[in-house]
Formats: sequence, C-alpha cells, structure tokens
Amino acid sequence: MKGWSKTEFLERLKAVGIKRYHDKHPFHLRMHRGELSRDELKSWILNRFYYQKNLPVKDALILAKLPTREERRIWLQRIVDHDGRSGSDGGIEAWLKLGEAAGLSARAMLAEKDVAAGVRFAVDSYVNFCRLQPWLMAVASSLTELFAPDLVKHRIAVIERHYQWVPSEGLDYFRNRLTQAPRDADHALELVLTNANSPSEQRDAVGALHFKCDVLWAMLDAIDCNVEQHERFN
Repeated sequence: MKGWSKTEFLERLKAVGIKRYHDKHPFHLRMHRGELSRDELKSWILNRFYYQKNLPVKDALILAKLPTREERRIWLQRIVDHDGRSGSDGGIEAWLKLGEAAGLSARAMLAEKDVAAGVRFAVDSYVNFCRLQPWLMAVASSLTELFAPDLVKHRIAVIERHYQWVPSEGLDYFRNRLTQAPRDADHALELVLTNANSPSEQRDAVGALHFKCDVLWAMLDAIDCNVEQHERFN
C-alpha cells in the first residue's frame, strides 16, 4: 500500500483541525460572542492552567525521545517558553498573571483543588500519550499549534471587546503565543512530514492529532459541565 504524498498528508492533517479543533466547541463559541459570565471565564482560566503547567512536562518527555541533538536543541525552546529562565518569566507565569488580572489568586490556581476532574483526566491522558507513544506520534499530537494562531489572535480581540474587566496587561500570554506557536508548528510539521513515510505512520500521525483535538474538546466539555453544576447547586 502506497503512502500519501506530502501534499495529501498535509491536507489530511489540516482536515482534522478544520473538523475538530476546539475553536468550534460551544463553550468557545459562547466566549467569542461575549456571553460568558465572569465566573465562567474565570473557571476557564483556572482549569486551563492545569493544561498550561503540564506543557513543559510533555515537551520534556518528547525531548528525551528525539533522535538527534539538532532536533533536541530546537525542541528545548518550547520548555524555556513555558518554564522561563532564571530572571525571565515564561508562559506559566504569564498565565498566572492572566488569572490575577481576571480576579483569581495565584495560590488558588497553583493549589489545583478546583480543577475539574474531566480536565485533569484529559490533560493527564495527553501527558501519558507523549510519555508512552513513539516520538513521532507525540510530535504529531502537538500539531494543534497549526490552528492556534488564528484562535489566539481572535481571543485577544474578544477579551478586549467583551471582557473589558480583564486588564490588557493580563493578555501577554496570548500575545507571546502569536509568534511562538507558528514557529513551533513549523518545526513539528517538518518533523512529521519528513519522518512519517509509511502508510501506517501517516495514518497514526493523523490519529495522534485527532486524539489531541479530542483532549482539548474534552477539557471544554468538563469546564462547561463544571460551571453548570456549580450554578445548579449554589
């Protein structure tokens, strides 16, 4: 059985995002229409922090598997972007500042006691996927970054328009991702298109990306359900 050409392979990967990226989730659609309450937006920020803090963990797991020193040097930047360096904050700190700008305390976000069980399960599943799968499939799962810049750009505009109670300086995380995500996506895409050559590897790479979209979708399902339950019993 012959594998797809690189052009067809790329189109198959992009099709996953077109159909299943979480920008189409009802919670995001309500966010973009300005329909979230303060508590709903704060719940999203708090729960999403559990995902953010685990990004450098999954990237470290992938880093340890990459086959060449050159690729590891490039991938290392992802960890620096989120964890920062001594004297320089990274994305985790920027997300904490977003939470504080929205009225959450850093202590509450770091404590994680209010993280929805479904969010924790989805994120942990993603980390374990990157721990257990071959490096190529773990890299393929990160290709949701292909679709992230447009969503992040829109998210900045949405918050500035509809949620003006969040100060603009709290949005630095998203501004930073406008340049980081395309760089990361280009590198990951090159790795996948170059190394997934057999039909089975190509199909598995598409499946890995689909899995990651399901993780992001499941997180929003859990956040939305958690908010509904809170409103019902309070």
